[in-house]
Amino acid sequence: MSKTKKSLIEVQGTPVSVISDAVTDYISLTDMLRAKDGDFFISDWLRNRNTVEFLGIWESVFNPDFNYGEFATIKSQAGLNSYKISVKEWVEKTKAIGLKATAGRYGGTYAHPDIAFEFGMWISPEFKIFLVKEFRRLKDDENCRLSQAWNLNRTLSKLNYRIHTDAIQAHLIPAEVTPAQAAMTYASEADLLNVALFGKTAKQWRDANPALDGNMRDHADIEQLLVLANIEAMNAEFIHMNLPQGERLKRLNQIAIRQMQTLTARALPTLPGKEAT
Repeated sequence: MSKTKKSLIEVQGTPVSVISDAVTDYISLTDMLRAKDGDFFISDWLRNRNTVEFLGIWESVFNPDFNYGEFATIKSQAGLNSYKISVKEWVEKTKAIGLKATAGRYGGTYAHPDIAFEFGMWISPEFKIFLVKEFRRLKDDENCRLSQAWNLNRTLSKLNYRIHTDAIQAHLIPAEVTPAQAAMTYASEADLLNVALFGKTAKQWRDANPALDGNMRDHADIEQLLVLANIEAMNAEFIHMNLPQGERLKRLNQIAIRQMQTLTARALPTLPGKEAT
């Protein structure tokens, strides 16, 4: 299950919550409503015929499970004085994904940014402009921090790789071998780490991804780069301890699995014939 995080933006003096998971963001309509003068409710916006038509078009584009039959019924009643529907009813009847009513820690009514911006126009055109501006600033800041974290872990991985290759030089490469033979040993140890973490060698990755530039480490996520840096340092120590390569591979694979489970809550496959402990 992906973790949900909450951020806060301020739109013309109104604090507005943004919750995010691994897939998308949702903006709090409940918070946004505080910026509208008068006694209004989200259900007032939802009963508007233009709102219903917009939501129906959005769901038809992004939601393959959208219930068009229920939507047609709701659309035929929208705008009538007797018509009224809650967000919860809308979601239950149409299987909509753009709106959601939540309880508990992040309680309230939330909407996908596309829909939240439309709701912002209902509050005022000016509010919508500032909402879009602040939301984009939030995402730019998050992307900047993500890039910095990725670069930091990539740097750590490179530094640990130097420690790793020094250990190989000191313990695994005899003095008289040729540079080509030494390179074979370095590649073998690099692939040991690749198999322990990614489950495949560099060649296997290239064969499976001919259209991608670089190597598998260039396409690794932040958590993988952090674990790679850790197991590089550990493999250097295992080499100093004169552990055979097969034993090092099993230990590093187990360590990689435990650390990735801790960092991401998703498990990596164990090497065949060896269960993680």
